Amino acid sequence: MQAGISVCVTIDMEHDCPPFLSSYRGVEGGTPRLLRLFAEEGVPATFFTTGDVCRRYPQVVDSIVSAGHELGCHGDTHKRFGRMDESEARREIESSSHVLRQHSDVVSFRAPNLDFPDPFVRLLRDNAYQVDSSRGRHKLGSYFVKPSIQDGIRRIPASISPSPLRTPRVIRNVLCGLLESPVVPFFHPWEFVDMTKEPLRFDNRLRTGEPAVQCLRETIRFFKDRGAQFRRIREIVVQ
Repeated sequence: MQAGISVCVTIDMEHDCPPFLSSYRGVEGGTPRLLRLFAEEGVPATFFTTGDVCRRYPQVVDSIVSAGHELGCHGDTHKRFGRMDESEARREIESSSHVLRQHSDVVSFRAPNLDFPDPFVRLLRDNAYQVDSSRGRHKLGSYFVKPSIQDGIRRIPASISPSPLRTPRVIRNVLCGLLESPVVPFFHPWEFVDMTKEPLRFDNRLRTGEPAVQCLRETIRFFKDRGAQFRRIREIVVQ
């Protein structure tokens, strides 16, 4: 890991562990924990939020914005864009953009499940977006994906999936040390409530709740100790 690294902590605001659950325990209980942690550590974050969550919990969205974090778009219903035609994709983007932009200036986007066909990028341009973070370097065949510009949109991939960042510190630190700048980890608010007894896959249930809070705190401090600069994803410049 090189000096001068940038870190963008990102949160995907959605209902609990879709498609397995339909509750909103994470939005209600996990988001306040995240906001306290970010305030204590003095770091900004980007909260990619669905239109559904925004309509149900406008006060939570306002608390994110008032704390100085970036509000981004995570689609409207959390349906996978790869299962949509262009007309439906356009409606999803327009609908979510309308509700989210009543709370903040939203210019960054991430598709649910990091599933966003390349031809849809121009729909983001048409709706005044500047950043897309809908690719993941942790996905099969995508490790060498770099930040790029497509149709005028800065495409900044996510770096690592959430569950490895809830592993024991010795494993987590090795993984974090391998990441290239900009480092873009992503999490979900439901990880920060106790999901250990829910009917989920083991990797989804692993060390959720307070252990996840501690893992995220330690991850932030790992990068702080290496002189990293924490930024909102809209602040990342693609060369």
